[in-house]
Amino acid sequence: MTMEITPVRMLRAGSGPEPAVAPVTDGAVALWLLRVADDPAAYDLLDDEERRRWRALVREGDRARYLAAHGALRRLLGHCLGTPADKVVFVREDCPLCGGPHGRPAVRGGGVHFSLSHSRDLVLVGLAATPVGVDIEAHPEAEVSDLVAGSLHPREREEFDRLPPQERQAAFTRCWVRKEAYLKGTGEGLAGGLERTYTGLGPDPAALPGWSLTDVRVAPSYEAAVATSVR
Repeated sequence: MTMEITPVRMLRAGSGPEPAVAPVTDGAVALWLLRVADDPAAYDLLDDEERRRWRALVREGDRARYLAAHGALRRLLGHCLGTPADKVVFVREDCPLCGGPHGRPAVRGGGVHFSLSHSRDLVLVGLAATPVGVDIEAHPEAEVSDLVAGSLHPREREEFDRLPPQERQAAFTRCWVRKEAYLKGTGEGLAGGLERTYTGLGPDPAALPGWSLTDVRVAPSYEAAVATSVR
């Protein structure tokens, strides 16, 4: 059984959801929410590096999730670029922090920006005409959110401590996906530091210079966000 690819919504910088269409204009991002399913045919679409990473995974569930996510990404990019999915070539941009070749993943030759995230049985893919980052996470155990919250921005740690215990897991996860989406979009990744950028735990993400940061509704007990460059 293969994964059905269904666009769930279109977001534009500074506005609400719009009908899902191909990302053909600046400031637009098309998001697809996918449920993990067995997709053995995806293995034939992967390049050597993707296959190496797949083989390094020990758990069968992790392998199935990797195949489903990366197979879907390749099919979406191939459709967008008019290229066979197995012919899409990935490169790494320079890291904005150190200049090394481990920055944001990109398609050789450009044409579209992308971001990929998965958690448990859900996958989120974003395609856009400008740099983009997406993240999706299932709510962690309370002990995990309590522990990792200590690495957030000082204002976010204060916000977390003021919350009732029953609200902390969702609020922490909401903050986490905002940060991950933004740091993926910039190419810094977690090396950019969770404590450096304030995105907030409240119902609306904080404003970030040069970026549009938007929460995305996906499923109960999950949080997701998308960040797009507006420069």
